[in-house]
Amino acid sequence: MGSTYGKIFKIATFGESHGAGIGVVIEGCPAGVTFDQDFIQSELTRRKPGQSRITTQRKEADEFEVLSGVFEGKTTGTPIAILIRNQDQRSKDYSHIATQYRPSHADYTYQEKYGIRDYRGGGRSSARETAARVAAGALAKTLLQEAGVNIQAYVSQVGTLKLEKSYSELDLSLTETNDVRCPDPVVAQQMFNYIDGIRKQGDSVGGVVNCVITGAPVGWGEPVFDKLHAELGKAMLSINAVKGFEYGSGFEGVTLLGSQHNDAFYTDENGKVNTRTNHSGGIQGGISNGQDIYFRIAFKPVATIMQDQESVDQEGNIAIVQGKGRHDPCVVPRAVPIVEAMAAIVLADFYLRNKLSKL
Repeated sequence: MGSTYGKIFKIATFGESHGAGIGVVIEGCPAGVTFDQDFIQSELTRRKPGQSRITTQRKEADEFEVLSGVFEGKTTGTPIAILIRNQDQRSKDYSHIATQYRPSHADYTYQEKYGIRDYRGGGRSSARETAARVAAGALAKTLLQEAGVNIQAYVSQVGTLKLEKSYSELDLSLTETNDVRCPDPVVAQQMFNYIDGIRKQGDSVGGVVNCVITGAPVGWGEPVFDKLHAELGKAMLSINAVKGFEYGSGFEGVTLLGSQHNDAFYTDENGKVNTRTNHSGGIQGGISNGQDIYFRIAFKPVATIMQDQESVDQEGNIAIVQGKGRHDPCVVPRAVPIVEAMAAIVLADFYLRNKLSKL
């Protein structure tokens, strides 16, 4: 089962939604990096359930324990093990689907692949696993601060409600001032009301998270198979409910001619090479070019809804799956820190790999 990521800065997550806990082992982090427990906890708090009435009401503090790899507030260069204990499991909420397949969930595919599945909250396929990624991503963010790299994600769309402004026209410092994590307060309130209305209907809705990375220098990423945008895409598509990834001009770029799409180079007053436009999204040839890296991630509507749905059971008989349990009507507000964490893990790995690329 693929539970590891990275080549130098490597993570391996473990645990299930309704097991004793979840966690992560981080290998390859250099010694001497500040291990800021308060910052890591604040990142986990951004992702944790029960933040508002438009998120799942599962009550998890998501407080973490450090089992190894840290001494006197610094990383020691050895594997770092972090454990987050589960505290509010309600496994009985899932007893009715022990032999039924929930529509658009991993129930059927897991059963067919492994011959066994943990039906309690989806087991390993649950988005609960992403808390471990956020913990690792917080450490990766700390490492990236040395290189002056900043990562900022925000909600740009919920259903048909979308921001019409680009990230450069927004005040991204406002992202954390509302429950939706949209940097436009007016649109954020509209999104909140819409999600809340969908929740009351027992339904769910999808959305889009944008991410902007500033300060990444020229040279991160590898040609051919380990392109920076390919690794970012893999990381984002590994997040639960993600259905699409595009960077730079993305699919809209097909509407432009080459003469319009090409990013012309120039040398600024400080002698630094820049581009006049950034349709490339800060990546050319799979390698960062020093410009802002930006991308968008599409999240589907949450598969579990509080409505009865037709399905089948393990014997192939028609079954009606009842909507039970505690689930987000829209995942994108809580997905923002997950997107940032995965981006940080990718960049931290390339940061360390780039140190080996030349003498």
